[in-house]
Amino acid sequence: MEIASPQPSTDEGSHLALDIGGSLIKLVYSSNTSEPDDKGKQSSKECSGVSNDSNDYPVLGGRLHFAKFETSKINDCLEFISSKQLHRHGRWHHEAAGHDKDTIKATGGGAYRFADLFKEKLGVGLDKVDEMDCLVSGANFLLNAVHPEAFTYINGREEYVQIDPNDLYPYLLVNIGSGVSMIKVDGVGKFERVSGTSVGGGTFWGLGRLLTNCKSFDELLELSHNGNNRVIDMLVGDIYGGADYMKIGLTSTTIASSFGKAISENKELGDYRPEDISRSLLRMISNNIGQISYLNALRFGLKRIFFGGFFIRGHAYTMDTISVAVHFWSKGEAQAMFLKHEGFLGALGAFMSYETHGIDTIITPSS
Repeated sequence: MEIASPQPSTDEGSHLALDIGGSLIKLVYSSNTSEPDDKGKQSSKECSGVSNDSNDYPVLGGRLHFAKFETSKINDCLEFISSKQLHRHGRWHHEAAGHDKDTIKATGGGAYRFADLFKEKLGVGLDKVDEMDCLVSGANFLLNAVHPEAFTYINGREEYVQIDPNDLYPYLLVNIGSGVSMIKVDGVGKFERVSGTSVGGGTFWGLGRLLTNCKSFDELLELSHNGNNRVIDMLVGDIYGGADYMKIGLTSTTIASSFGKAISENKELGDYRPEDISRSLLRMISNNIGQISYLNALRFGLKRIFFGGFFIRGHAYTMDTISVAVHFWSKGEAQAMFLKHEGFLGALGAFMSYETHGIDTIITPSS
């Protein structure tokens, strides 16, 4: 299977779908002409909080584009949409299909929370699409149609995995947003949310902000690059005098207690480096998600675990920690797999819920 090549289109304007989460707003939009890179970058700079994904794709006579904003800066998002006239897309096939021409597809809790604001500022309604439906639909699209998309991260190296669409299901989709949802996917439109945890990206950002005074998620991630979690985390070696505890399979460098050293040391918060706090926090949350994910995969006999959501952000240490956790708990029998467009699953699913953008029209058989 491959993504459809650009074809002449009679549609005008851009087509837009949104995933408005508790922390971030994700946008997927298409245009019937390739948007110049410099124009996109200029728009990003003009609107604080926006980040464009450089990996766009040919689709339906145009290209798919990706962007994100912090939910707290929703007015910047509205300005971005208005400046590109993306909200005018509703006029394309809606009249012919008997739909309200002044609506755009949206998913996530913010589709309810900010519906009145979109109506007030842009004059459009939000046609709300179920969040879980969108996450699964977006993941299925990426895994079926976009190559390369899925990859493993081992020893600092990305290795892309060829996915056979005929042997994709079932799999576990772990979407790490503000919180974490774990979804067992059995096929197109066939899925069940089997577990989750409230300890996710919002936890990392919220606790990190309180402990380090960082102003953004990305600033917190950047701090972690230069951090040393061993300053704060209690390791097995700290308990056993530097020795392993191999009888139960624990090396001396295994974390025995996240933030555990803060108990025994006579230090205040200001005595710890923000870099070390950030690193320890990221390690704690990533380890926890990796462990719970594998246990749920084991519970349902699932061989594949795909991780998505903007918590990951292609961040090497995050992916490494999740991968190590899955490898450790599975005794090497399972691997964590990541998605190139990890953060846009919900927005892609909402985009595809337009009748003219269903997966059957986006994917064409390989010749």
